[in-house]
Formats: sequence, structure tokens, C-alpha cells
Amino acid sequence: MPYFEFIWTGEITEHIADNGISQDDFEEVVCHATRRGKSRSSGLPAASGYTVDGRYIFAVYVEIDDV
Repeated sequence: MPYFEFIWTGEITEHIADNGISQDDFEEVVCHATRRGKSRSSGLPAASGYTVDGRYIFAVYVEIDDV
């Protein structure tokens, strides 16, 4: 299972909040994804899955390094 450490900026926090997603929701989906792939528009890694309250989301993120 991969390990993720999240670095949150104000811009990112605001962006996900504008879409009704909390940091906890985002982290839950990335850490426990039902599917992984890449965003078609940006080519960045992405994870999709369910939040604790049952919403299905597609979370796009940046990998800083492989460690």
C-alpha cells in the first residue's frame, strides 16, 4: 500500500472546498482508492473512490517524489 504525505496550500484547499470536498475527503480517497490512473486533461496521477459519507470523487494530485 502506498504511503502519502499531503502538503496543502491555500489555493488547493480553496479549490477543493469550491467543489464541496474537504481535505479529509480528498485524503481518504487518495489513500483508499478504488481505482488509480491519470487525469486525461493534465496527465497527473489521479485516484477515484468513495468519501466516508458515500460520495464518489475523482482526486487529481501531484507526486513530489517516489519516496
